[in-house]
Amino acid sequence: MVEDPYRDERFVARYEIDNPPSDDHAYYRTLADEIDAKKVIDLGCGTGLLTRALATPGRVVIGVDPSATMLDYARRQPGAEAVSWIHGDATKLAGSGDADLAVSSGNTMMHISPEACPTVLGSLAAALRLGGVISFETRDPDAREWERWNPAETSIERDTSFGHVREWLVWRSTRTTTVLYFRTAEDITADLERAGFSDVDVRGGWHNEPVTAESRVLVFRATR
Repeated sequence: MVEDPYRDERFVARYEIDNPPSDDHAYYRTLADEIDAKKVIDLGCGTGLLTRALATPGRVVIGVDPSATMLDYARRQPGAEAVSWIHGDATKLAGSGDADLAVSSGNTMMHISPEACPTVLGSLAAALRLGGVISFETRDPDAREWERWNPAETSIERDTSFGHVREWLVWRSTRTTTVLYFRTAEDITADLERAGFSDVDVRGGWHNEPVTAESRVLVFRATR
């Protein structure tokens, strides 16, 4: 397990405020309802905002994250008692083969290296039942977002409950604490199929949009 990159409790508390529910959360909640999921895994659950929203009556929800600081925050939030929280990565999941849905939101899957991806997907496949669904998002490398990651184009200043904050994105900064792996839809699809998934579907957004040259996000859905 890598060192917790989110060990600053003030950052974690602000993280949830800065990442409110949006179309991505609505997509995963709708998917869980659509397939009548009785057991859901949220890999890379972070502060548990989506995880807790998925924990509706009669549904078992498991949140997994390598950040102890994130999980400590998640466990203190309203509704946290309805979730089983696991500190670690996908290999900490029991290969029970009875989950209906596995999701991974935000940049979670982009933090996983190409070398580690087969192990992660294999662990999720082992946790899902036959016919279970996996769904997650990544950024489309064709959009080349990193070319706009510089202080001039991404600087934001604002007042928060923690004080005045200035933040920006920097490509290959020596102060970066996490790494994002931009991978093609073809490479990720191949990993899914090698892990035992089929019917891989890739969309260019949260509303069933096709992938186009303007797509910034790739939304994957596949069947175990």
